[in-house]
Amino acid sequence: MDRRERRGGAQGEGERGGKRVGVVVVVVVGDVVVAAVDVESRAGDRERGAGSGGRGAGQWMRAARCDDESDQSPRPSSRPLLDAAYRPSLTAALSKLRSSKTASRLIVAVACPVLQGQFRRSKTRSWPEAQSLIAGIYTLLSVISAQLSIDTEIDGGPGSVDATVVLIDHSRSTRFDQGSRPAIQTNNTIVVDLATFALAYHPWNYIFHVRSEPGLELYQTYLKLAEGKQTLLHEQLVPVEGGLALNVASKDPSATPTQTPGQPVVCLGGTFDYLHPGHKLLLTAGALLLEVPEKDSGKSAEYIIGITGDELLKNKKFAELVQPWELRARNVIVFLARLLQLSDRGWKGGAGPAIEESDGDFRAAFRNDTIRVQCVRIQDAFGPTITVEKIDALAVSGETRSGGRAVNDRRVQQGWHELTVFEVDVLDAEEVEDTADGPTRTDNFAAKISSSAIRQRKAQQLKPETKI
Repeated sequence: MDRRERRGGAQGEGERGGKRVGVVVVVVVGDVVVAAVDVESRAGDRERGAGSGGRGAGQWMRAARCDDESDQSPRPSSRPLLDAAYRPSLTAALSKLRSSKTASRLIVAVACPVLQGQFRRSKTRSWPEAQSLIAGIYTLLSVISAQLSIDTEIDGGPGSVDATVVLIDHSRSTRFDQGSRPAIQTNNTIVVDLATFALAYHPWNYIFHVRSEPGLELYQTYLKLAEGKQTLLHEQLVPVEGGLALNVASKDPSATPTQTPGQPVVCLGGTFDYLHPGHKLLLTAGALLLEVPEKDSGKSAEYIIGITGDELLKNKKFAELVQPWELRARNVIVFLARLLQLSDRGWKGGAGPAIEESDGDFRAAFRNDTIRVQCVRIQDAFGPTITVEKIDALAVSGETRSGGRAVNDRRVQQGWHELTVFEVDVLDAEEVEDTADGPTRTDNFAAKISSSAIRQRKAQQLKPETKI
């Protein structure tokens, strides 16, 4: 088989093509939800300048303060509450990036105690709650982008913002060893802690920070962890207004959410044409299910992604604008690299993931080969779920839950074990409260999370102007 390795993937990822890179840091601690935002833009060589008070760090993170000293995992987040807490900060960040002459990349880092467990290699997670929180943030990003007429797909062109939501496991009670230099460390999930985020995600261009008292504790912790990674100029630090600080009382403060067992082999499928927030939610939720083995164990968590072949898409609306399978597969791996690839160099030099490519089969390995991603071409509704017996779990959206039942029926017919099916939330603009600027435009929102709508927009842009 002709198999070749390609470094990078989608055009403009990292520093290629003048791509701008941004980060918004949203912090959730315990039962208090407060918007805390940092944005960075284009990962250029900002290794000069005085930076923030002479510190060689790259982030201005602010945390909510918890009335109760005990930290708790995030509970399923109400979309209206997320809107009230995060809209002002996210709107300011997106408004800044929309004026760019190039495509922008935005990292939205959500810091909260998402993992349970005392020991690093035996962490657990409440998958329903984690994916619900991510869905809420992606919904809000899509709603704001629709209102500001910002394109959201990967490589969407000038003024577009390609956002990625990243979970960070952190609580106010976390303590770091002051006597030793922090190092990149992983656990048995894809979620990283604050120290690893500080060491692996940099450099930033713009950091939007909230003008509020809460967060100083986390801000100082982050600066200490990120020391020496980047020196920032004062103009890179952009203050923005925060949202409402919400005290949300828990029905049972002592209750621990049901934890979700990790899965060695996870599968999902889709077209992934013009990769947009809906795709990103599905891909992130699937990755959160992975049980990641220890380095040098000789084992790997496997993430198998079926991507619809070009032949099956010929009858789609505006089929002539459907991206080739190879580009769609690369974009999937490039996106997942933002969640899985860890290097103390950050994204300096613009090197993307090493992708091993063959016809209809693209592969990449992350975190010392403890996570393997495989994108395969599918020509039917089942894909690898009925050709690969070892798959343990299937991630589906609410719109495709019937497909999960059909898959298990076929596997049972073949004498195989059934898959555990996990249903991912959908992005829904109707769940976000209307603002003073007027009601949410559902049609505009759909255009940000629909590949067909994106193709339609691009088709209209290609039409020659008619002169009267």
